[in-house]
Amino acid sequence: MYFNFVNLFAGENRTPTYLALNPNGTIPTFVDGGVVLYEASAIMIYLAEKAGSTLWPDGAARLETLKWMFWAAEHFRRGPSVLIEERFIKQLQGHKEDAALVGDALKSIHRYAAVLDAHLRDRPFVVGHALTLADIDLAAPFSHVPRTRAPFDAYPHLMAWHQRLIDDVDAWRATGEDLERRIAEIQSAAGARSRAA
Repeated sequence: MYFNFVNLFAGENRTPTYLALNPNGTIPTFVDGGVVLYEASAIMIYLAEKAGSTLWPDGAARLETLKWMFWAAEHFRRGPSVLIEERFIKQLQGHKEDAALVGDALKSIHRYAAVLDAHLRDRPFVVGHALTLADIDLAAPFSHVPRTRAPFDAYPHLMAWHQRLIDDVDAWRATGEDLERRIAEIQSAAGARSRAA
């Protein structure tokens, strides 16, 4: 398996070749032989199922995992996604954030972070005592807190859960470090472009 990084700022996600794989022009896109997937959650499920990973449990735990993954997509990640656009992408493009959109996003974050915080009060992971894809899916917005300033720190059980992921899941920690390196490269390139303009 290999990874091909798609530079959104260079428009690599809008090439005919890329759009033939993913007509949305979004990242990530995954190709395995004849299987072409987009949407990170679908890709994670495919990989976990193919590997027989315990991250994708059987029976009732699988349904609970799916429930939280759908909830993440429909509710929890929406506010942070707006903040990424408003507080990071627009900044790189030299635009100001839209205060109304940021305000709505913050309300959404508080609403759904409170739900997850209460759920995590008496369990180490989202689906009980074992790490699942639900944890990975729900933790994604934490990767961008330095850029979004999402107010997750107001929720102690949520913060303790995320710290457990950093402390106990080597792949989560390594992915976070790699993301920060790539973000720094993007910011450096954007700074060079603005100085040249």
